[in-house]
Formats: sequence, structure tokens, C-alpha cells
Amino acid sequence: MTALRRTANKSGGRFEPRLKTVGLFAGVGGLELGMCQAGHQTIGLCEIDQAAVAVLRARFPNAEICRNIEDYDSLPEDVQLVTAGFPCQDLSQAGGTLGINDGASRSGLVGEVIRLLLSHDPEWVLLENVPFMLQLARGESLAVLIGALEDLEFRWAYRVVNTLSFGIPQRRERVYLLASRSRDPRDVLLADDVGEPGPRVWTKDLAAGFYWTEGRGGLGWAVDAIPTLKSGSTIGIPSPPAIALPTGELVTPGIRDAERLQGFPTDWTRPAAEEHSASARWRLVGNAVTVDVAEWIGTRLRSPGKYAGSFDTPLVVGGRWPQAAYNVGDGRFLAQCSAWPVNREQARLHEFIDHSEAKPLSLKAVSGFLSRYESGNLRKNARFLQMVRAHRQRMEDRVLVASGD
Repeated sequence: MTALRRTANKSGGRFEPRLKTVGLFAGVGGLELGMCQAGHQTIGLCEIDQAAVAVLRARFPNAEICRNIEDYDSLPEDVQLVTAGFPCQDLSQAGGTLGINDGASRSGLVGEVIRLLLSHDPEWVLLENVPFMLQLARGESLAVLIGALEDLEFRWAYRVVNTLSFGIPQRRERVYLLASRSRDPRDVLLADDVGEPGPRVWTKDLAAGFYWTEGRGGLGWAVDAIPTLKSGSTIGIPSPPAIALPTGELVTPGIRDAERLQGFPTDWTRPAAEEHSASARWRLVGNAVTVDVAEWIGTRLRSPGKYAGSFDTPLVVGGRWPQAAYNVGDGRFLAQCSAWPVNREQARLHEFIDHSEAKPLSLKAVSGFLSRYESGNLRKNARFLQMVRAHRQRMEDRVLVASGD
């Protein structure tokens, strides 16, 4: 798909008032913080996770918090924007691949959002989820969700957006779906597009991120960035990605860096550790929405652009949905949009992280990774392989020194 460059979409003098917002499945408030930074007001939150609620209470003290969406009888009368980063366990590749229409799926809770919309008419609805939903069950999961919105006479547009676009060194793609009964969501979500830049070349002065938990079938390799932050293991063990530094060292970032890699201020999730456990912070950050992406959407809600879809074609779904699409009343169309609405200057990864908090990749971790990498079928990068072997040797030497041998 060839993306059109749309970088000068002015608002034409329009500047919308701030919106009163309710966040469902709010997590630690990434969507809501971004909206607040764009000038909107969070009046209500809904989240069942106790550790996440500790963060929300500390960071959004004036918002009413509901613990269970099934107990949410109705939305506040004055709400104008409903956001929902609904549970993705069964929509992601890491989950059981159950669609939202499956009664056994936690992601079926998005049906509760539809229930609330039946009795209320907010100006906007913003949903977020993982890109795998575009292909899950040959696109059935997204078809069910979009069909429900269309039955409620919502116009909608969705788009995959990459966190890298916002200058943050994390390669993270998420689907954002914006809907309204009275407004054109394309002017918010699709009006900006710079096109995805070409691939980055790994040079000696750049860091690279990879997943040390992988190595046999993939690396999650990212030049001058980390691969997508994850929520950790099912038993709560953090699994941050590793970073190959220009110095040759292999390190893992600290939780405060992870927060910043999601656009949060440092220590945003500290209340979770104070009331629950430190390991909970990794899970919460890995599941969060990148704040900068939410702020961009929130800013466009206040100052819409003008979408030009001259080259768009009717949408035919077969197997998976495209990267961007919409229906504003004239049928479903494929949108010529990349995952890069903007292209902000990016900080170098090795300069972005706090080296005082980064930890060397442990001997156990690097040994396991090296074994998988050497025995797997992946094409080997000679310089990277040498770095990994040298790091393992350094860690072995440290163990010997520590043991006194």
C-alpha cells in the first residue's frame, strides 16, 4: 500500500471545546493521561485490576472509579468521549485466540461497552487493541465489533498506529478505532499521514533491542528501538527486552525506563508497588496505551483535520482487515494510511535509557538465549553473535570473581 503524505491538514480555524471523558478498561490510564494532556477532562474510570486501580486513584484523584464494568449501570449523562482499551488476552497471539463473540472470552467484555452505548449517546467512542484482531478468525472478531457499532448507527474509522512515529524508541503497533454518530472520525484519525520510513540499518553507533526470551524462531529485532513491551509471564515474572548497546554490553531497561518508553512520567506506576508488588508494574506498563499516541488523537479531537480519501476503494475483507478502513455512511472503504501519522524526531535508544538503572543481561538469560540463537534456523548477524558471546564470557568471569575461584 502506498501511503499519501498528509502533513499540512489545518483545522480551518476550528477548535473544539474539551470533552468530558470516561475510560473503560482504563489500566493505568495511558489513554486518559494522553487525553488530559490534550485538554480533555477525565470524569470517570472503570478498571478491575487492583494494582491498576491503585495507580488510577493516585493519578486521577477527581475521577469516579468503578471496579467492574458489569456493575456499571449507565454512563454519566454529561460524558462526551468514551475510551476503552478493552482486554486483549483472547485477541492477541499470546492468548487463546477467542473472538469477542465467544462467551468464554474475557474480550467479550467489549460487549459491555456496546451495552452502555445502547442507552447513551456520547459524541465519540475510542477503542484500542492489538493488531492481531485484524486477522483473528479470518477477521470475524473485528467484523462483530464493527457490525455492532453500525447497528447503533455509528460512523467509524480505524487505523494501526506505531509508537515509533512519535519519537519514542519503542516499536509498538496498536489498532485505534474511533466512532461517532454525528461527526466524521476520519478527520481525527486519518487526516495525518507521513508514510512509513524505510528500514533502519544497524550501525556501530546505534543500539538495538531484542527479546532474550526468544532466539530460535525470532528475535523481535528493532534497530535503535526496543520491540513491543510485553506484560511479562503469566505468573507475574517481568520479561523486559534486552538492548545491545554500542559499547557491546547487553542490558535490560529498568521499570522507570519502561514507563518513559510508554510516554508516562517516571514512577507513574509506583502506587502499584506501594500497595501490591513491584512486579505488577511491568505487567501494567506492558498492557498500557502509549500516552503520546493518545495525546495526538485527543489533540485532533479538539482541532480536526480534513481527510482526503480520493484514492480509497470499497473494502473487501477476506482473511484479514487492512491497516486502515472506515465507514461514514456510504459503505466500508479501505483507507490509504500508513502506521505513521507523524514523524517526530526520535531520541537515540542508548541515550534515552537511564544507564544507572539498566541491568546487565544475566548469565542464565544470555546463556539460554545464545543456545537457542546458535541452534536455531535464523540468519545470524556475525557482529551481534560476537557481542552475545563476549557478554556471556564477561558474565561468566563475574561469577568466577564473585565466587573467589
